[in-house]
Amino acid sequence: MDSLRVMLARYLRAAWRRRWMGAIVAWMVCGVGWVAVYTIPNTYESAARLFVDADAVLTPLLRGLAADSAPTTQLEILQRTLLSRPNLEKLVSKTDLDLTLNSPSDRERLLTRLAADIKVNPQTKNLFTITYRDKSPKLAHDVVQTLLTIFVESATGGSRSDMENARRFLERQIQSYEQQLRAAEKRRADFRARYIEILPADNNPNVPALENARAQAAALEGKLQDALISRDALKQEVENTPPMLVVESGGPNGLGLGSGPGGRTRLQEAEDQLNMLLLKDTDQHPDVIAQRKLIEALKNDPHPSAAATAATNAATARDNAANTIKRSVPNQVYDQLKVKLIEADTAIISLQRQRDDAVRYRERLEKVQREQPGLIAEYQNMDRDYGVLRKNYEELLGRLQSANIAQAADTQADKVKLQIIDPPEIPRLPVAPNRMLLVTGVLLGGLATGIGITILFGQLDRSFSTVDELRNLGLPVLGGISVLGLIPFRQQLMAVMRFGSAIAVLVGVYGGLMLHILRSAALI
Repeated sequence: MDSLRVMLARYLRAAWRRRWMGAIVAWMVCGVGWVAVYTIPNTYESAARLFVDADAVLTPLLRGLAADSAPTTQLEILQRTLLSRPNLEKLVSKTDLDLTLNSPSDRERLLTRLAADIKVNPQTKNLFTITYRDKSPKLAHDVVQTLLTIFVESATGGSRSDMENARRFLERQIQSYEQQLRAAEKRRADFRARYIEILPADNNPNVPALENARAQAAALEGKLQDALISRDALKQEVENTPPMLVVESGGPNGLGLGSGPGGRTRLQEAEDQLNMLLLKDTDQHPDVIAQRKLIEALKNDPHPSAAATAATNAATARDNAANTIKRSVPNQVYDQLKVKLIEADTAIISLQRQRDDAVRYRERLEKVQREQPGLIAEYQNMDRDYGVLRKNYEELLGRLQSANIAQAADTQADKVKLQIIDPPEIPRLPVAPNRMLLVTGVLLGGLATGIGITILFGQLDRSFSTVDELRNLGLPVLGGISVLGLIPFRQQLMAVMRFGSAIAVLVGVYGGLMLHILRSAALI
Protein backbone atom coordinates (compact mmCIF):
# COMPACT_ATOMS: atom_id res chain seq x y z
CA MET A 1 0.00 0.00 0.00
CA ASP A 2 2.84 2.39 0.81
CA SER A 3 4.56 1.53 -2.44
CA LEU A 4 1.40 2.30 -4.36
CA ARG A 5 1.06 5.63 -2.61
CA VAL A 6 4.70 6.43 -3.33
CA MET A 7 4.24 5.52 -7.01
CA LEU A 8 1.13 7.65 -7.30
CA ALA A 9 2.86 10.58 -5.67
CA ARG A 10 5.74 10.18 -8.08
CA TYR A 11 3.42 10.23 -11.09
CA LEU A 12 1.61 13.28 -9.82
CA ARG A 13 4.87 15.16 -9.27
CA ALA A 14 6.01 14.22 -12.77
CA ALA A 15 2.70 15.32 -14.26
CA TRP A 16 2.77 18.58 -12.36
CA ARG A 17 6.21 19.36 -13.61
CA ARG A 18 4.89 18.93 -17.21
CA ARG A 19 1.52 20.56 -16.61
CA TRP A 20 1.98 23.19 -19.27
CA MET A 21 2.76 20.59 -21.85
CA GLY A 22 -0.56 18.88 -21.01
CA ALA A 23 -2.42 22.21 -21.12
CA ILE A 24 -0.95 23.08 -24.52
CA VAL A 25 -1.85 19.67 -25.90
CA ALA A 26 -5.41 19.97 -24.52
CA TRP A 27 -5.78 23.39 -26.12
CA MET A 28 -4.52 22.14 -29.44
CA VAL A 29 -6.76 19.10 -29.46
CA CYS A 30 -9.83 21.10 -28.41
CA GLY A 31 -9.14 23.86 -30.91
CA VAL A 32 -8.68 21.53 -33.82
CA GLY A 33 -11.67 19.38 -32.77
CA TRP A 34 -14.03 22.31 -32.30
CA VAL A 35 -13.07 23.76 -35.65
CA ALA A 36 -13.68 20.37 -37.24
CA VAL A 37 -17.08 20.09 -35.54
CA TYR A 38 -18.16 23.46 -36.91
CA THR A 39 -16.95 22.57 -40.38
CA ILE A 40 -19.29 19.57 -40.50
CA PRO A 41 -22.23 20.60 -42.70
CA ASN A 42 -25.76 20.56 -41.31
CA THR A 43 -28.07 17.76 -42.29
CA TYR A 44 -31.81 18.46 -42.56
CA GLU A 45 -34.56 15.88 -42.39
CA SER A 46 -37.98 16.01 -43.97
CA ALA A 47 -40.66 13.47 -43.05
CA ALA A 48 -44.26 12.68 -43.88
CA ARG A 49 -46.83 10.33 -42.42
CA LEU A 50 -49.30 8.56 -44.68
CA PHE A 51 -52.44 6.67 -43.64
CA VAL A 52 -53.77 4.02 -46.00
CA ASP A 53 -57.32 2.76 -45.50
CA ALA A 54 -58.40 -0.38 -47.35
CA ASP A 55 -62.18 0.00 -47.45
CA ALA A 56 -63.56 -2.40 -44.82
CA VAL A 57 -67.16 -2.01 -46.07
CA LEU A 58 -66.88 -2.23 -49.84
CA THR A 59 -64.42 -5.13 -49.89
CA PRO A 60 -66.70 -7.66 -48.09
CA LEU A 61 -69.67 -6.56 -50.20
CA LEU A 62 -67.79 -7.27 -53.43
CA ARG A 63 -66.36 -10.62 -52.28
CA GLY A 64 -67.54 -13.28 -54.70
CA LEU A 65 -68.88 -10.69 -57.17
CA ALA A 66 -65.75 -8.81 -58.16
CA ALA A 67 -62.14 -9.78 -58.65
CA ASP A 68 -60.40 -9.51 -55.32
CA SER A 69 -57.65 -6.94 -55.70
CA ALA A 70 -56.42 -7.58 -52.12
CA PRO A 71 -55.80 -3.94 -51.07
CA THR A 72 -53.69 -4.91 -48.03
CA THR A 73 -51.37 -7.11 -50.08
CA GLN A 74 -51.21 -4.48 -52.79
CA LEU A 75 -50.14 -1.82 -50.29
CA GLU A 76 -47.45 -4.07 -48.86
CA ILE A 77 -46.09 -4.54 -52.36
CA LEU A 78 -46.18 -0.79 -52.94
CA GLN A 79 -44.23 -0.15 -49.74
CA ARG A 80 -41.58 -2.64 -50.71
CA THR A 81 -41.31 -1.49 -54.32
CA LEU A 82 -41.46 2.24 -53.61
CA LEU A 83 -37.65 2.44 -53.69
CA SER A 84 -37.31 0.38 -56.85
CA ARG A 85 -35.06 1.63 -59.60
CA PRO A 86 -37.89 2.92 -61.87
CA ASN A 87 -39.34 4.93 -58.99
CA LEU A 88 -35.91 6.32 -58.08
CA GLU A 89 -35.33 7.26 -61.71
CA LYS A 90 -38.65 9.07 -61.68
CA LEU A 91 -37.67 10.78 -58.41
CA VAL A 92 -34.38 12.03 -59.84
CA SER A 93 -36.08 13.38 -62.95
CA LYS A 94 -38.76 15.24 -60.95
CA THR A 95 -36.33 16.93 -58.51
CA ASP A 96 -33.13 18.96 -58.88
CA LEU A 97 -30.95 15.94 -58.25
CA ASP A 98 -30.31 15.42 -61.93
CA LEU A 99 -28.63 18.83 -62.16
CA THR A 100 -25.63 17.53 -60.23
CA LEU A 101 -25.02 14.54 -62.49
CA ASN A 102 -22.15 14.65 -64.92
CA SER A 103 -21.72 11.01 -65.93
CA PRO A 104 -23.54 7.69 -65.76
CA SER A 105 -21.35 6.66 -62.84
CA ASP A 106 -22.55 9.72 -60.90
CA ARG A 107 -26.13 8.65 -61.61
CA GLU A 108 -25.51 5.14 -60.34
CA ARG A 109 -23.91 6.45 -57.15
CA LEU A 110 -26.83 8.83 -56.64
CA LEU A 111 -29.40 6.06 -57.04
CA THR A 112 -27.51 3.86 -54.61
CA ARG A 113 -27.28 6.68 -52.06
CA LEU A 114 -30.99 7.50 -52.40
CA ALA A 115 -31.97 3.87 -51.89
CA ALA A 116 -29.88 3.80 -48.69
CA ASP A 117 -30.88 7.23 -47.31
CA ILE A 118 -34.65 7.14 -47.94
CA LYS A 119 -36.43 5.36 -45.11
CA VAL A 120 -39.95 3.92 -45.37
CA ASN A 121 -40.89 2.78 -41.86
CA PRO A 122 -44.32 1.26 -41.08
CA GLN A 123 -45.63 2.36 -37.70
CA THR A 124 -48.87 0.36 -37.76
CA LYS A 125 -50.66 -1.79 -40.30
CA ASN A 126 -52.07 1.25 -42.13
CA LEU A 127 -49.72 4.03 -40.99
CA PHE A 128 -46.15 4.53 -42.13
CA THR A 129 -43.61 7.34 -42.51
CA ILE A 130 -41.27 8.44 -45.28
CA THR A 131 -38.08 10.28 -44.21
CA TYR A 132 -35.05 11.64 -46.05
CA ARG A 133 -32.01 13.61 -44.93
CA ASP A 134 -29.95 16.02 -47.02
CA LYS A 135 -27.71 19.04 -46.63
CA SER A 136 -30.30 21.17 -48.42
CA PRO A 137 -33.60 21.54 -46.52
CA LYS A 138 -35.52 22.29 -49.73
CA LEU A 139 -34.13 19.24 -51.48
CA ALA A 140 -35.05 17.02 -48.52
CA HIS A 141 -38.61 18.38 -48.68
CA ASP A 142 -38.82 17.93 -52.46
CA VAL A 143 -37.64 14.32 -52.27
CA VAL A 144 -40.26 13.34 -49.67
CA GLN A 145 -43.02 15.21 -51.49
CA THR A 146 -42.12 13.55 -54.79
CA LEU A 147 -42.10 10.12 -53.12
CA LEU A 148 -45.59 10.77 -51.78
CA THR A 149 -46.79 11.70 -55.25
CA ILE A 150 -45.23 8.58 -56.74
CA PHE A 151 -46.80 6.40 -54.04
CA VAL A 152 -50.27 7.84 -54.54
CA GLU A 153 -50.01 7.46 -58.32
CA SER A 154 -48.81 3.88 -57.94
CA ALA A 155 -51.59 3.02 -55.48
CA THR A 156 -54.35 4.41 -57.70
CA GLY A 157 -52.99 4.12 -61.22
CA GLY A 158 -51.14 0.83 -60.80
CA SER A 159 -54.16 -1.23 -59.85
CA ARG A 160 -56.26 0.46 -62.50
CA SER A 161 -53.71 -0.23 -65.21
CA ASP A 162 -53.42 -3.85 -64.07
CA MET A 163 -57.20 -4.19 -64.07
CA GLU A 164 -57.40 -2.62 -67.52
CA ASN A 165 -54.77 -5.02 -68.85
CA ALA A 166 -56.64 -7.97 -67.33
CA ARG A 167 -59.92 -6.75 -68.83
CA ARG A 168 -58.35 -6.42 -72.29
CA PHE A 169 -56.90 -9.91 -71.99
CA LEU A 170 -60.32 -11.31 -71.03
CA GLU A 171 -61.98 -9.54 -73.94
CA ARG A 172 -59.44 -10.98 -76.40
CA GLN A 173 -59.93 -14.45 -74.98
CA ILE A 174 -63.71 -14.09 -75.14
CA GLN A 175 -63.53 -13.06 -78.81
CA SER A 176 -61.31 -16.05 -79.56
CA TYR A 177 -63.61 -18.46 -77.74
CA GLU A 178 -66.65 -16.89 -79.40
CA GLN A 179 -65.19 -17.58 -82.83
CA GLN A 180 -64.32 -21.16 -81.85
CA LEU A 181 -67.79 -21.62 -80.37
CA ARG A 182 -69.51 -20.42 -83.51
CA ALA A 183 -67.36 -22.70 -85.66
CA ALA A 184 -68.15 -25.65 -83.35
CA GLU A 185 -71.89 -24.84 -83.48
CA LYS A 186 -71.80 -24.76 -87.28
CA ARG A 187 -69.94 -28.09 -87.51
CA ARG A 188 -72.36 -29.62 -85.01
CA ALA A 189 -75.43 -28.31 -86.85
CA ASP A 190 -74.15 -29.52 -90.25
CA PHE A 191 -73.31 -32.95 -88.87
CA ARG A 192 -76.69 -33.23 -87.19
CA ALA A 193 -78.54 -32.15 -90.33
CA ARG A 194 -76.66 -34.82 -92.29
CA TYR A 195 -77.27 -37.66 -89.85
CA ILE A 196 -80.34 -36.47 -87.96
CA GLU A 197 -82.04 -39.87 -88.24
CA ILE A 198 -79.58 -41.76 -86.05
CA LEU A 199 -78.39 -39.00 -83.69
CA PRO A 200 -79.90 -38.51 -80.23
CA ALA A 201 -82.70 -36.01 -79.85
CA ASP A 202 -81.96 -32.60 -78.32
CA ASN A 203 -84.61 -33.04 -75.62
CA ASN A 204 -83.10 -36.38 -74.58
CA PRO A 205 -79.42 -36.34 -75.58
CA ASN A 206 -78.50 -39.35 -73.46
CA VAL A 207 -80.72 -41.77 -75.42
CA PRO A 208 -79.63 -42.59 -79.01
CA ALA A 209 -82.19 -42.31 -81.81
CA LEU A 210 -82.03 -46.06 -82.53
CA GLU A 211 -82.90 -46.94 -78.96
CA ASN A 212 -85.72 -44.41 -79.05
CA ALA A 213 -87.07 -45.90 -82.30
CA ARG A 214 -86.96 -49.41 -80.85
CA ALA A 215 -88.80 -48.32 -77.74
CA GLN A 216 -91.42 -46.50 -79.82
CA ALA A 217 -92.00 -49.55 -82.07
CA ALA A 218 -92.34 -51.83 -79.03
CA ALA A 219 -94.81 -49.43 -77.42
CA LEU A 220 -96.95 -49.28 -80.56
CA GLU A 221 -96.89 -53.06 -80.82
CA GLY A 222 -98.14 -53.30 -77.26
CA LYS A 223 -100.95 -50.83 -77.91
CA LEU A 224 -101.93 -52.74 -81.06
CA GLN A 225 -102.18 -56.04 -79.18
CA ASP A 226 -104.30 -54.41 -76.49
CA ALA A 227 -106.60 -52.95 -79.16
CA LEU A 228 -106.95 -56.36 -80.87
CA ILE A 229 -107.92 -58.05 -77.62
CA SER A 230 -110.46 -55.34 -76.88
CA ARG A 231 -111.86 -55.60 -80.43
CA ASP A 232 -112.24 -59.39 -80.17
CA ALA A 233 -114.11 -59.08 -76.87
CA LEU A 234 -116.40 -56.46 -78.36
CA LYS A 235 -117.01 -58.64 -81.43
CA GLN A 236 -117.99 -61.57 -79.20
CA GLU A 237 -120.45 -59.35 -77.36
CA VAL A 238 -121.95 -58.17 -80.67
CA GLU A 239 -122.40 -61.78 -81.81
CA ASN A 240 -124.23 -62.63 -78.56
CA THR A 241 -126.57 -59.64 -78.79
CA PRO A 242 -129.73 -60.04 -81.05
CA PRO A 243 -130.10 -57.29 -83.61
CA MET A 244 -134.01 -57.29 -83.28
CA LEU A 245 -136.35 -57.48 -80.26
CA VAL A 246 -139.95 -59.02 -80.36
CA VAL A 247 -142.53 -57.00 -78.40
CA GLU A 248 -146.31 -57.49 -77.85
CA SER A 249 -148.83 -54.71 -78.21
CA GLY A 250 -152.60 -54.53 -77.48
CA GLY A 251 -155.53 -54.16 -79.88
CA PRO A 252 -157.58 -51.10 -80.64
CA ASN A 253 -158.65 -50.60 -77.06
CA GLY A 254 -155.05 -49.98 -76.11
CA LEU A 255 -155.02 -52.15 -73.01
CA GLY A 256 -151.66 -53.59 -73.72
CA LEU A 257 -149.73 -50.27 -74.14
CA GLY A 258 -147.92 -50.25 -70.92
CA SER A 259 -150.70 -51.07 -68.46
CA GLY A 260 -150.39 -54.83 -68.34
CA PRO A 261 -150.93 -56.69 -65.16
CA GLY A 262 -148.88 -55.19 -62.36
CA GLY A 263 -147.34 -52.72 -64.85
CA ARG A 264 -145.14 -55.47 -66.29
CA THR A 265 -144.79 -54.02 -69.83
CA ARG A 266 -143.84 -50.56 -68.67
CA LEU A 267 -141.35 -52.04 -66.23
CA GLN A 268 -139.65 -54.05 -68.97
CA GLU A 269 -139.42 -50.98 -71.19
CA ALA A 270 -137.98 -48.95 -68.33
CA GLU A 271 -135.37 -51.61 -67.67
CA ASP A 272 -134.41 -51.73 -71.37
CA GLN A 273 -134.08 -47.97 -71.42
CA LEU A 274 -131.82 -48.12 -68.32
CA ASN A 275 -129.58 -50.67 -70.05
CA MET A 276 -129.21 -48.40 -73.05
CA LEU A 277 -128.31 -45.42 -70.84
CA LEU A 278 -125.64 -47.46 -68.99
CA LEU A 279 -123.91 -48.18 -72.30
CA LYS A 280 -122.97 -44.50 -72.70
CA ASP A 281 -123.36 -42.95 -69.24
CA THR A 282 -122.17 -43.71 -65.70
CA ASP A 283 -124.23 -44.60 -62.66
CA GLN A 284 -124.02 -40.99 -61.41
CA HIS A 285 -125.53 -39.48 -64.59
CA PRO A 286 -128.84 -37.64 -63.95
CA ASP A 287 -130.69 -39.63 -66.66
CA VAL A 288 -129.55 -42.93 -65.16
CA ILE A 289 -130.62 -41.83 -61.68
CA ALA A 290 -134.05 -40.68 -62.95
CA GLN A 291 -134.53 -43.98 -64.83
CA ARG A 292 -133.73 -45.98 -61.69
CA LYS A 293 -136.30 -43.98 -59.72
CA LEU A 294 -138.92 -44.72 -62.41
CA ILE A 295 -138.22 -48.47 -62.17
CA GLU A 296 -138.56 -48.35 -58.37
CA ALA A 297 -141.86 -46.50 -58.68
CA LEU A 298 -143.21 -49.13 -61.11
CA LYS A 299 -142.11 -51.92 -58.83
CA ASN A 300 -143.82 -50.33 -55.80
CA ASP A 301 -147.16 -49.61 -57.55
CA PRO A 302 -150.01 -50.62 -55.12
CA HIS A 303 -152.13 -53.66 -56.16
CA PRO A 304 -156.05 -53.93 -55.90
CA SER A 305 -157.83 -56.53 -53.79
CA ALA A 306 -157.38 -60.20 -54.51
CA ALA A 307 -160.89 -60.92 -55.89
CA ALA A 308 -160.96 -57.84 -58.03
CA THR A 309 -157.47 -58.59 -59.13
CA ALA A 310 -158.34 -62.15 -60.09
CA ALA A 311 -161.39 -61.04 -62.01
CA THR A 312 -159.56 -58.26 -63.66
CA ASN A 313 -156.71 -60.56 -64.53
CA ALA A 314 -159.06 -63.13 -66.04
CA ALA A 315 -160.84 -60.54 -68.10
CA THR A 316 -157.62 -58.95 -69.13
CA ALA A 317 -156.20 -62.32 -70.07
CA ARG A 318 -159.17 -63.04 -72.27
CA ASP A 319 -159.02 -59.64 -73.89
CA ASN A 320 -155.26 -59.85 -74.41
CA ALA A 321 -155.53 -63.29 -75.85
CA ALA A 322 -157.98 -61.96 -78.32
CA ASN A 323 -156.34 -58.65 -79.07
CA THR A 324 -152.51 -59.22 -78.58
CA ILE A 325 -150.28 -58.40 -81.62
CA LYS A 326 -146.55 -59.40 -81.76
CA ARG A 327 -143.98 -57.19 -83.64
CA SER A 328 -140.16 -56.87 -84.03
CA VAL A 329 -138.24 -53.65 -83.21
CA PRO A 330 -134.45 -52.84 -83.65
CA ASN A 331 -132.25 -53.55 -80.63
CA GLN A 332 -130.58 -50.26 -79.64
CA VAL A 333 -127.94 -52.05 -77.54
CA TYR A 334 -126.87 -53.99 -80.61
CA ASP A 335 -126.60 -50.78 -82.60
CA GLN A 336 -124.40 -49.20 -79.93
CA LEU A 337 -122.14 -52.26 -79.80
CA LYS A 338 -121.88 -52.23 -83.57
CA VAL A 339 -120.74 -48.59 -83.56
CA LYS A 340 -118.12 -49.36 -80.90
CA LEU A 341 -116.88 -52.30 -82.95
CA ILE A 342 -116.43 -50.07 -86.00
CA GLU A 343 -114.49 -47.54 -83.89
CA ALA A 344 -112.25 -50.32 -82.53
CA ASP A 345 -111.51 -51.55 -86.08
CA THR A 346 -110.60 -48.01 -87.12
CA ALA A 347 -108.22 -47.60 -84.13
CA ILE A 348 -106.60 -50.95 -84.95
CA ILE A 349 -105.98 -49.89 -88.53
CA SER A 350 -104.36 -46.61 -87.31
CA LEU A 351 -102.17 -48.48 -84.79
CA GLN A 352 -101.10 -50.97 -87.44
CA ARG A 353 -100.07 -48.13 -89.73
CA GLN A 354 -98.12 -46.40 -86.93
CA ARG A 355 -96.53 -49.72 -85.93
CA ASP A 356 -95.44 -50.39 -89.51
CA ASP A 357 -93.94 -46.88 -89.86
CA ALA A 358 -92.06 -47.27 -86.58
CA VAL A 359 -90.73 -50.68 -87.61
CA ARG A 360 -89.56 -49.38 -90.99
CA TYR A 361 -87.85 -46.38 -89.26
CA ARG A 362 -86.18 -48.72 -86.78
CA GLU A 363 -84.96 -51.00 -89.55
CA ARG A 364 -83.59 -48.03 -91.49
CA LEU A 365 -81.69 -46.79 -88.43
CA GLU A 366 -80.33 -50.27 -87.79
CA LYS A 367 -79.12 -50.44 -91.37
CA VAL A 368 -77.35 -47.04 -91.08
CA GLN A 369 -75.92 -48.09 -87.74
CA ARG A 370 -74.47 -51.25 -89.25
CA GLU A 371 -73.01 -49.41 -92.24
CA GLN A 372 -71.55 -46.43 -90.29
CA PRO A 373 -70.88 -47.50 -86.69
CA GLY A 374 -68.62 -44.51 -85.76
CA LEU A 375 -71.13 -41.72 -86.33
CA ILE A 376 -72.47 -41.71 -82.77
CA ALA A 377 -68.97 -41.65 -81.28
CA GLU A 378 -67.94 -38.85 -83.63
CA TYR A 379 -71.01 -36.83 -82.71
CA GLN A 380 -70.40 -37.39 -79.00
CA ASN A 381 -66.80 -36.16 -79.33
CA MET A 382 -68.01 -33.15 -81.27
CA ASP A 383 -70.64 -32.46 -78.64
CA ARG A 384 -68.08 -32.85 -75.84
CA ASP A 385 -65.74 -30.32 -77.49
CA TYR A 386 -68.64 -27.95 -77.93
CA GLY A 387 -69.55 -28.31 -74.22
CA VAL A 388 -65.98 -27.55 -73.11
CA LEU A 389 -65.81 -24.46 -75.32
CA ARG A 390 -69.15 -23.21 -74.09
CA LYS A 391 -68.20 -23.75 -70.44
CA ASN A 392 -64.93 -21.83 -70.86
CA TYR A 393 -66.72 -19.08 -72.75
CA GLU A 394 -69.32 -18.64 -69.98
CA GLU A 395 -66.62 -18.63 -67.29
CA LEU A 396 -64.68 -15.94 -69.16
CA LEU A 397 -67.84 -13.86 -69.47
CA GLY A 398 -68.40 -14.15 -65.71
CA ARG A 399 -64.81 -13.14 -64.97
CA LEU A 400 -65.09 -10.18 -67.30
CA GLN A 401 -68.14 -8.98 -65.38
CA SER A 402 -66.22 -9.43 -62.11
CA ALA A 403 -63.33 -7.41 -63.52
CA ASN A 404 -65.71 -4.64 -64.61
CA ILE A 405 -67.22 -4.48 -61.13
CA ALA A 406 -63.78 -4.41 -59.50
CA GLN A 407 -62.62 -1.68 -61.88
CA ALA A 408 -65.71 0.37 -61.10
CA ALA A 409 -65.04 -0.09 -57.38
CA ASP A 410 -61.45 1.13 -57.78
CA THR A 411 -62.25 4.11 -60.01
CA GLN A 412 -65.62 5.28 -58.68
CA ALA A 413 -65.82 4.11 -55.08
CA ASP A 414 -62.22 4.81 -53.95
CA LYS A 415 -61.70 1.31 -52.67
CA VAL A 416 -58.29 2.31 -51.28
CA LYS A 417 -58.13 5.70 -49.56
CA LEU A 418 -54.81 7.48 -49.04
CA GLN A 419 -54.65 10.26 -46.46
CA ILE A 420 -51.54 12.31 -45.76
CA ILE A 421 -51.61 12.96 -42.01
CA ASP A 422 -48.37 14.94 -41.71
CA PRO A 423 -47.34 16.50 -45.02
CA PRO A 424 -43.63 17.18 -45.52
CA GLU A 425 -42.32 20.62 -44.59
CA ILE A 426 -39.09 22.45 -45.34
CA PRO A 427 -37.01 21.87 -42.18
CA ARG A 428 -35.58 24.95 -40.44
CA LEU A 429 -33.33 23.22 -37.90
CA PRO A 430 -30.79 20.55 -38.69
CA VAL A 431 -31.07 17.10 -37.18
CA ALA A 432 -27.38 16.31 -37.58
CA PRO A 433 -24.65 16.60 -36.53
CA ASN A 434 -25.27 16.71 -32.75
CA ARG A 435 -22.85 19.55 -32.10
CA MET A 436 -23.47 19.65 -28.36
CA LEU A 437 -22.40 16.06 -28.01
CA LEU A 438 -19.45 16.53 -30.36
CA VAL A 439 -18.19 19.68 -28.61
CA THR A 440 -18.43 17.97 -25.24
CA GLY A 441 -16.63 14.94 -26.61
CA VAL A 442 -13.84 17.14 -28.01
CA LEU A 443 -13.38 18.84 -24.61
CA LEU A 444 -13.21 15.55 -22.77
CA GLY A 445 -10.88 14.15 -25.43
CA GLY A 446 -8.56 17.16 -25.20
CA LEU A 447 -8.33 16.99 -21.41
CA ALA A 448 -7.77 13.24 -21.54
CA THR A 449 -5.07 13.72 -24.19
CA GLY A 450 -3.26 16.35 -22.10
CA ILE A 451 -3.33 14.20 -18.99
CA GLY A 452 -2.19 11.21 -20.97
CA ILE A 453 0.74 13.15 -22.49
CA THR A 454 1.97 14.28 -19.07
CA ILE A 455 1.73 10.76 -17.68
CA LEU A 456 3.50 9.35 -20.71
CA PHE A 457 6.41 11.79 -20.45
CA GLY A 458 6.50 11.13 -16.71
CA GLN A 459 7.10 7.49 -17.48
CA LEU A 460 9.93 8.39 -19.82
CA ASP A 461 11.64 10.62 -17.22
CA ARG A 462 14.97 9.10 -16.04
CA SER A 463 15.49 11.41 -13.05
CA PHE A 464 15.26 10.26 -9.44
CA SER A 465 12.92 11.85 -6.99
CA THR A 466 14.01 10.05 -3.77
CA VAL A 467 17.19 8.58 -2.17
CA ASP A 468 15.55 5.17 -2.13
CA GLU A 469 15.34 5.15 -5.94
CA LEU A 470 19.12 5.73 -6.04
CA ARG A 471 19.80 2.98 -3.53
CA ASN A 472 17.72 0.60 -5.65
CA LEU A 473 20.36 0.94 -8.35
CA GLY A 474 22.97 -0.73 -6.04
CA LEU A 475 25.21 2.28 -5.76
CA PRO A 476 26.40 3.66 -2.40
CA VAL A 477 24.58 6.83 -1.43
CA LEU A 478 26.32 9.04 1.11
CA GLY A 479 23.26 11.15 1.88
CA GLY A 480 20.70 13.59 0.59
CA ILE A 481 19.73 17.15 0.99
CA SER A 482 16.19 17.29 2.31
CA VAL A 483 15.40 20.93 1.59
CA LEU A 484 17.16 23.10 -0.95
CA GLY A 485 15.00 26.02 -0.15
CA LEU A 486 11.35 26.72 0.30
CA ILE A 487 9.48 28.20 -2.70
CA PRO A 488 7.50 31.15 -1.55
CA PHE A 489 3.80 30.41 -1.10
CA ARG A 490 2.97 33.34 -3.31
CA GLN A 491 4.88 31.84 -6.22
CA GLN A 492 3.18 28.47 -5.71
CA LEU A 493 -0.22 30.14 -5.64
CA MET A 494 0.55 32.11 -8.80
CA ALA A 495 1.63 28.94 -10.59
CA VAL A 496 -1.56 27.19 -9.62
CA MET A 497 -3.68 30.19 -10.64
CA ARG A 498 -1.93 30.47 -14.00
CA PHE A 499 -2.51 26.78 -14.77
CA GLY A 500 -6.08 26.96 -13.46
CA SER A 501 -6.72 30.02 -15.60
CA ALA A 502 -5.55 28.16 -18.70
CA ILE A 503 -7.94 25.30 -17.95
CA ALA A 504 -10.73 27.71 -16.98
CA VAL A 505 -10.37 29.60 -20.25
CA LEU A 506 -10.59 26.30 -22.10
CA VAL A 507 -13.78 25.42 -20.22
CA GLY A 508 -15.12 28.91 -20.82
CA VAL A 509 -14.61 28.54 -24.54
CA TYR A 510 -16.53 25.28 -24.31
CA GLY A 511 -19.36 27.04 -22.48
CA GLY A 512 -19.53 29.73 -25.12
CA LEU A 513 -19.73 27.16 -27.84
CA MET A 514 -22.55 25.37 -26.02
CA LEU A 515 -24.45 28.64 -25.60
CA HIS A 516 -24.07 29.38 -29.30
CA ILE A 517 -25.35 25.92 -30.22
CA LEU A 518 -28.39 26.27 -27.99
CA ARG A 519 -29.25 29.67 -29.44
CA SER A 520 -28.85 28.46 -33.00
CA ALA A 521 -31.17 25.54 -32.21
CA ALA A 522 -33.73 27.97 -30.76
CA LEU A 523 -33.66 26.12 -27.46
CA ILE A 524 -32.97 29.27 -25.41
